[in-house]
Amino acid sequence: MTTTATRPATAHRPAMARAVGLVRTCRPRQWIKNVLVLAAPASAGVLTQGAAVLDVTLAFVAFCLAASGTYLINDARDAAADRAHPRKKHRPVAAGVVPVPLAYAWGVAGLLASVALSFLTGSGYLAVVIAAYVLLTTAYSLWLKHVAILDLVSVAGGFVLRAVAGAAAVGVSVSSWFLIVATLGSLFVVAGKREAELRNGERGDSRATLRLYTREFLSYVRATTSGALLVSYCLWAFELHEGLSRLAFGLSIVPFAVGILRYAMLIDAGAGEAPEEIVVKDRMLLMSGLLLACCLTVGVYVV
Repeated sequence: MTTTATRPATAHRPAMARAVGLVRTCRPRQWIKNVLVLAAPASAGVLTQGAAVLDVTLAFVAFCLAASGTYLINDARDAAADRAHPRKKHRPVAAGVVPVPLAYAWGVAGLLASVALSFLTGSGYLAVVIAAYVLLTTAYSLWLKHVAILDLVSVAGGFVLRAVAGAAAVGVSVSSWFLIVATLGSLFVVAGKREAELRNGERGDSRATLRLYTREFLSYVRATTSGALLVSYCLWAFELHEGLSRLAFGLSIVPFAVGILRYAMLIDAGAGEAPEEIVVKDRMLLMSGLLLACCLTVGVYVV
């Protein structure tokens, strides 16, 4: 009697494990990166319009689907190598919880859904940006992640495409200063991530480029990009705005600089491997981000 009663529950365990494994492989914690789609529409002052908010939301969801699709495909492709890695062997695909064919199938479905969803914004440009992101991440998985420097640039390019996607979704133009700040900021974060991986003893990682970088080189990249980033942001704040708006944007330089310096300090302390976790866990970064958002909101929507 007991054995018969427990069979249905036992039969459901593999299915539940696969479902949970699929969700884990989608890496929902990484979706916070897709908040970058808000940057261009917010700075353009269009987020008071209901249609723009809907289009940005669709762009955010589309990028979440695209990112999760690439994670599923990458984990399926790297399953054999991940099984030999002390940390990555616990990933659902590598551990055998999620079958490789199933990961491929859901990955492709996610990519197709992301492109289809982008058309609901009425902007063909968003579909182009998402397609470019998919091509870039695919090229990264197949080749670019094994080439020093191109590894950094391609990951940074993914962040920049997220920022451009927001502009494409609502049909606003992207200024040169916006692209400069987005590109330098992305390189700064990616260089810090790689430096933290080296600092924490990841030279044995399956990522081949970690054996090609040195901490001194990555520290140099981080220093040059952060310096150029601060100068570019200051020029953007003062040159493209007037009146009280210029004052608000000028004041935003302070929390922006504090955030950059704090992030650099955390990297030197050994953090930085998971930027998406640092941003939401560090109190100073959170306060800097909140003050920055307040200054920009006043500069764009109030004065």
